[in-house]
Formats: sequence, structure tokens, C-alpha cells
Amino acid sequence: MADVSERAPSAQEMRTRAAAFVSGATRRGRLPLDYSVASLRVVDFLVEGLRRDGVEETRVGEVLLDLGAYVGEVLVRRAGATWIDFDADQRVYFGQPAGVRMPDGRVWNPLGKVRNCFAEGSSRESLRTFYLKLHGRTRGRRSAA
Repeated sequence: MADVSERAPSAQEMRTRAAAFVSGATRRGRLPLDYSVASLRVVDFLVEGLRRDGVEETRVGEVLLDLGAYVGEVLVRRAGATWIDFDADQRVYFGQPAGVRMPDGRVWNPLGKVRNCFAEGSSRESLRTFYLKLHGRTRGRRSAA
């Protein structure tokens, strides 16, 4: 795996990256990316479409990062998570420079989860199912601010 810290944005930049992706994707394709839990099915379909096309991960790395930022932002807005920069040990373990911390203190890796979904297929690594089974999330809806 390449040194992702050179390619992936910091925690501070993830919200901006997700917003830019949503703006571009909804303007061109009218995709229903509204940061809802249901919209994670759209992300599953997008990742599965990339897989079906047989594209190598290195060619779609930036798109996967954008999708990971979006998934992380859904966790922030709907599950009470906070973007964090991983420490050195977490970067080695997760292979990513940033992730999210849940209200109960658990740390999750949405960027890596999207990469796993791409590698394994959404039938085995669904992002929507990931959210629904996620430990440490708040139960109520949060504002989309």
C-alpha cells in the first residue's frame, strides 16, 4: 500500500472534501447524496459500479477517498462522530491518516471501509450495513450542519 498520508487529507480537510464531492456528484448526476443513512446505499452502488468496470484501485483512489470522506461525514452528522487525525500507531494499523471517533470513544476508519468495499464487493462489505451495525453511535438524528 502506498503512503496514504501523502494523498489523503487531514481530519480538518475531510468535511470540505466530502462537501466538494457531493456538490460535483449531485450537480452532474443528480445523485441523492444528502448525508442520510439511506444515501449509503448509493455509495454502495457507486463502489460496486467501479468494481464491475474492472478498474484497478490505483486508478480510482481519489474517488474512493472522496467516498470515504462522504461516509465519514455521514457518521459525523448522523452518528455523533468527530473527525480525528490518527496517531502514528493508528496510521500504521488503519493505513489511513484520518478517521472518526464515536461518542463512546471508539475509533473507526471510513476511508479504509470504502477501500474494503471496493476490494470485497458491497455484498460482503456494505457501507450501509456498516453504519447500521456500528457500535458507539448516538441513536438520535443530528442536524446536517
